[in-house]
Amino acid sequence: MAGKPKLYYFNGRGRMETIRWLLAAAGVEFEEELFETREEFEKLIKGGTLMYEQVPMVEIDGMNLVETRAILRYIAAKYDLYGRNLKEQAWIDMYVEGLKDLSDMIMFFPLSLPEEKEMNLDFILERATKRFFPVYEKALREHGQDFLVGNRLSWADIQLLEVILMVEECKPSVLSGFPLLQEFKARTSHIPTINKFLQPGSQRKPPLDEKSMETVKKIFKLDHGMFLKNMATVVAEY
Repeated sequence: MAGKPKLYYFNGRGRMETIRWLLAAAGVEFEEELFETREEFEKLIKGGTLMYEQVPMVEIDGMNLVETRAILRYIAAKYDLYGRNLKEQAWIDMYVEGLKDLSDMIMFFPLSLPEEKEMNLDFILERATKRFFPVYEKALREHGQDFLVGNRLSWADIQLLEVILMVEECKPSVLSGFPLLQEFKARTSHIPTINKFLQPGSQRKPPLDEKSMETVKKIFKLDHGMFLKNMATVVAEY
């Protein structure tokens, strides 16, 4: 019998969080090896399992999977969250790639220059409400189903809920103009596996605070100073 998937990352959200969401929604128990120092990360690199000397990495089915989108597609396909045919997979891909654009903005927001934080937050909320959320509101209206693609839960639905909650952490009332997304959020949050992941004590990670941000900078040798300018130039990834 195969063991549980094992996730290798720092103790925070970053690019691993969507992987956690997908596994949890699929009802898959997983283990984590969370490093908190540069030395622990370098030890993992020296072990030779990181193809590009980068995380996230997931041990699953006898493989050491790297590259976030490759990991997510494998998990989605393995646990029947990736559509029933190529057309459905194409729709799922389009939806999740758009959501990645928005979640990346939020993920990198803590790296904003201090004098640009307010401007960057305004930019994130403007993009969320003017570019991204209208797409998913329209999709739910035109599709007429409880889910974005087909008539069952997919990777796209799981990532949409994750990103909605991320944006609500920036502005709790952000869905006020999107009634179908409000219904989607309530409905999807009550799926038993997802509801379990949303409870205190789960493996879901909180937003990075200042202390956690300092730890991340030390692990990945991020310089103090210019990290993100005008939500356009990403100087450091993690």
